Amino acid sequence: MTRQLNLNAFLMSTGHHEASWRLPESNPLVSTDVTHFQDLARIAERGKLDSVFFADSPSIFGNPARRPPEVLEPTLLLAAMAVVTERIGLIATASTTYDEPFNLARRFASLDALSRGRAGWNVVTSAALDAGANFGFEVTPSHAERYRRANEFLEVVFGLWDGWEDDAVVADKATGVHTDPAKVHALDHVGEHFRVRGPLNVGRSSQGRPIIVQAGSSGPGIALAAAYAEAVFTAQRTLEEGQAFYSELKAATVAQGRNPDHIKILPGIVPILGGTEAEALELERRLDDLLVHEHALEQLATDIGVPADQIDLDAPLPEHIRPATDIEGNRTRYELTVAFARRDNLTVRQILSRLGGGRGHRTFVGTPEQVADTIEEWFTSGAADGFNVMPAALPSGLEAFVDHVVPILQDRGLFRRDYSGTTLRDHYGLPIPPRGRSHSALAHTG
Repeated sequence: MTRQLNLNAFLMSTGHHEASWRLPESNPLVSTDVTHFQDLARIAERGKLDSVFFADSPSIFGNPARRPPEVLEPTLLLAAMAVVTERIGLIATASTTYDEPFNLARRFASLDALSRGRAGWNVVTSAALDAGANFGFEVTPSHAERYRRANEFLEVVFGLWDGWEDDAVVADKATGVHTDPAKVHALDHVGEHFRVRGPLNVGRSSQGRPIIVQAGSSGPGIALAAAYAEAVFTAQRTLEEGQAFYSELKAATVAQGRNPDHIKILPGIVPILGGTEAEALELERRLDDLLVHEHALEQLATDIGVPADQIDLDAPLPEHIRPATDIEGNRTRYELTVAFARRDNLTVRQILSRLGGGRGHRTFVGTPEQVADTIEEWFTSGAADGFNVMPAALPSGLEAFVDHVVPILQDRGLFRRDYSGTTLRDHYGLPIPPRGRSHSALAHTG
């Protein structure tokens, strides 16, 4: 088969633009409305997309006045979406810092089982102190410590998922044996961070185990992805940045002894679409006019280490700001923000508008043909295996992408016209992983 795009729908309440909830046509109360998300899953499946995806954090992010702050636990929400769909993949974020391996392994194995092999886990090493305070942390674990824990966490989860042999369940009524105990194995893991006996009480699904997704682009993040990830959600704003990251991560994956085709690199893109460029620009203007810059300024001030009352909205970033090495949180996103602000000589107001539109991901404003051209260029020039599509407003932005961009990509032979398989691994073109693969030789980062 010729190489084809992978496209995921990154869903967020009323949309990724933080002012989307203020549009006249938006319902600002959909964050806890399961029917809203079920409808979005159906739209994505109608477009034959690979998956729907939810970010997550176990705390309210920032000022709750800024955008809808309620976030349902994503694996529960995806389970509800699985019921109304048949093929679309279901990816949720969960933290290796503020969770335990057995609980997480069971949760995702359950989602994988009830969806018949459509689950994926986006692995994050949460750093927000607001989240840590909900789990008894008084200080944020260091960047290095979080990645050491993440490596061991993944080792344990893989061991639990691999504890059942594929033919363990025999359900033999004649002999009275339901599951062969010789084919269900304890883990007996003892490590720096975890002691886990096992086995898990959920077996392997039709895709073997859930897809592993990763989103960090720092040095330790790239090392973790190269060792474990099967898809990477990333944020590059220029083609050159995309090509550099793509080349680096594929090379790191080869160095781990893995097939580089078995890791899909999917930058985020926020498409703001119109029948003409003028219509698309008008939609962008409508959204940006609804931003409350004072809300966003509080977060930016905290990130850069400069008091908000010392920041001029109509001037560039202050010359002296916090270095990236002092950031224990999302260091990659911080570096990205500072880089595009300096490169494009943006005012703080312009920076906040860009962040409000997609939190540093690439926003593309134009016609469906223009968006398709950009997607094709990145795909064919070694910058991406596909995209994590982040509609600015929902459901309208997802409908526009599915109804107007996807057909163009299909006509160009870049994207499927129908699903060829039933599991998320099928959609990504990934093999079922063999049981018991040893991960102990993989390089631990820190």
